[in-house]
Amino acid sequence: MIDDVGYSRFFAYMNLFVGSMLTLVLADNLLLLYLGWEGVGLCSYLLIGFWYQEPANGRAARKAFIVTRIGDTAFAIGLFLLFTQLGTLQIQELMQRAAQHWPVSSPLAIAAAALLLGGAVGKSAQLPLQTWLPDAMAGPTPVSALIHAATMVTAGVYLIARAHVLFSLAPAVQLTVAVIGAATLLLAGFSALSQRDIKRVLAYSTISQIGYMFLALGVGAWSAAIFHLMTHAFFKALLFLAAGVVILAMHEEHDMRKMGGLRRSLPVTFWTFLIGAASLSALPLVTAGFFSKDLILWSAWSSSSGSTWLWVAGLVGALLTSLYTFRMVFLTFFGEAKHEVIYAPGIRLRLPLIVLAVLSLVGGFVELPHTLGDRPLFSEFMGSALPALNYVRGDPRTELALQIIAAVVSISGIYLAYLFFLRRRRIAEGLAGSTLGAALDRFWFGGWGFDWLYNKLFVNPYVWLARANKDDFIDSFYDGIAKLNEVLYRALSWTETGKVRWYMAGIALGAIVAIAITVFL
Repeated sequence: MIDDVGYSRFFAYMNLFVGSMLTLVLADNLLLLYLGWEGVGLCSYLLIGFWYQEPANGRAARKAFIVTRIGDTAFAIGLFLLFTQLGTLQIQELMQRAAQHWPVSSPLAIAAAALLLGGAVGKSAQLPLQTWLPDAMAGPTPVSALIHAATMVTAGVYLIARAHVLFSLAPAVQLTVAVIGAATLLLAGFSALSQRDIKRVLAYSTISQIGYMFLALGVGAWSAAIFHLMTHAFFKALLFLAAGVVILAMHEEHDMRKMGGLRRSLPVTFWTFLIGAASLSALPLVTAGFFSKDLILWSAWSSSSGSTWLWVAGLVGALLTSLYTFRMVFLTFFGEAKHEVIYAPGIRLRLPLIVLAVLSLVGGFVELPHTLGDRPLFSEFMGSALPALNYVRGDPRTELALQIIAAVVSISGIYLAYLFFLRRRRIAEGLAGSTLGAALDRFWFGGWGFDWLYNKLFVNPYVWLARANKDDFIDSFYDGIAKLNEVLYRALSWTETGKVRWYMAGIALGAIVAIAITVFL
């Protein structure tokens, strides 16, 4: 962005965001957390619409701001409820009072947890408020890498984990968190399969991976959710930044169908992107994503709040993740080159990619499962803040079997992507060209019709009412004031005759009236 005319403005916005995010995560009370929460929302709006000269960017920024405000309103109402009922917003004291005064499944606990969940759903782009994040890719790529992959969008996960006592007191809401996460990771995974824009693929991937974090939170695997939050920050920021290098090299081209063969002309970008893709796909044993995603799947199976269906949803999501991720890799970096590369990244762009690639490989070794060394360092580190998972079924042999199944699913997704999008593309083209395939492609490409539905239910009726009500009676009062000023202006304009003697007579008359008022009143 060094040649951008808004270079200084960009860093002003980014530093304001960093300050707001630090306020959010370091706050010891929910009111200060909410200040940071709204601050990152404001900065997201500013950065998504950074290139505001393009009307589409302005629309994307407003959409993000409005959709997240829905969740933020629920969050604010939840704060009012908590303060009026428990008398404090200090997080530690609040959790203690909630555990003391509210029994499990009490209406107040359910209401408070549900309202906080509303805020988390909006900020973390989960169903049904996920529509803003794909459009947020209108912002600069560093914004996508930091805000929309690693920090702000995971604030909802952080909030639920921080308020885990409230959700433990509301099992129905906690189950809802798991169901929302499972549904979101599947819907976003299918949508990612049909995207053409490389950044929109990563946007839907972010929605899907946060769905995994919600799934972990919903089954009580609090540490597993934060562990995946950490590893996801490594490989998703890497993928976004590498995608930014590709877009620069292709003269701002985003469409993967117009790319190809870039592994030769952009070798560092290719290998780092491949590492990030492997970690996102949970390639067994050698990537950070494998350890965090496997822990979530195991928790969904073995937790007292988990179920076989939640585990199956996570497993299907893993297959979709490998499939759409390596579709992106094969379309972008393999095959024939369709465009000439006009930009070669320097050390300032390559160095962050290399650092994040290393973290995407080794970042998962801080939490080794029972079957691979039993070194739960991350869970032990988080143990002072988050309770341990309550396992009710499964043993080391079951865990090993599930790990093998997950590994096979991950590798199978990579192989299917290789088969359909590199080796035998005609198969994929034939499936996409069929009547059913084309219909599904349009449906998934449009985000399962959520934007269309919201336009029909909310946007269009609101616009119609605004147009119908643009001449309401309230406006007539202000129109009357304007009309009165116009009449007075015309009346006074008659005095502008240009005759000095009349002006002097007017001044004298005014002086006499002023003196009379002073003397007699």
